This record gives sequence, C-alpha cells and structure tokens, in this order.
Amino acid sequence: EVQLVESGGGLVQSGGSLRLSCAASGFTFESADMSWVRQAPGKGPEWVSIINSSGGDTNYADSVKGRFTISRDNAKNTLYLQMNSLKPEDPAVYYCASTQYAYCSGYGCRDHIYDYWGQGTQVTVSS
Repeated sequence: EVQLVESGGGLVQSGGSLRLSCAASGFTFESADMSWVRQAPGKGPEWVSIINSSGGDTNYADSVKGRFTISRDNAKNTLYLQMNSLKPEDPAVYYCASTQYAYCSGYGCRDHIYDYWGQGTQVTVSS
C-alpha cells in the first residue's frame, strides 16, 4: 500500500519558518520525482516545488522562489520542504505528491501528473 504522510505543519508568525516532512512507503521512493502542492481555502491546488529522483534538480513556483527549499533523503524515504520568511499568503494545506510527469523550464513547471498524494498538513501564518 502506498503511503505519503506529511508532518511539520502548524501555526507560525509572519516571517517565521517551518520544515515540512513527507514520509513515503509502498513504492520505490528513490526512483520517483516528488512535488509539494498546496491548497488554500476556496482556491484550487497550487504547485509549489518539485525535485527529481536523485535530488539534483529542483524547481519552484515564483511565489515561493528564494524562500522555500525542497530536498529529499532517499535513504530515509523522506521528502522535505523548508519554508522561510513565511507570508500571510502562504497558509494552506500542503501536500506531497509523487509526480509522474511535469513540464519544467526556467519559468517553472506545468502540466503536472501526480500518482499519489498524502493527506496534507496545515500551515497557518499569523500576521
């Protein structure tokens, strides 16, 4: 059974930091590209970041570039998202997702196809 379990969300002040984790099991994590996707109340899903299977290539949405860092530890089957300088527009449920396909360029990524999703972790930012 495939499982993606996010953790690390919570309440933080504007300008603060959080580190999200996503523990993966039930599939070959080290072979999978992985993404973080967020969804704010009343809005559609927004792709945040992607990392390739080896961890050597990453890409970010413009809204988080320079503030968020995606990483992974294939030995631990775990994906991370370090979020710094959190802003009032960052609150959402953050999901990790194994990514079958995404078209990425210097302008970000689009046309994502996701295989599996976690249940999400809530991030709240107070001003």
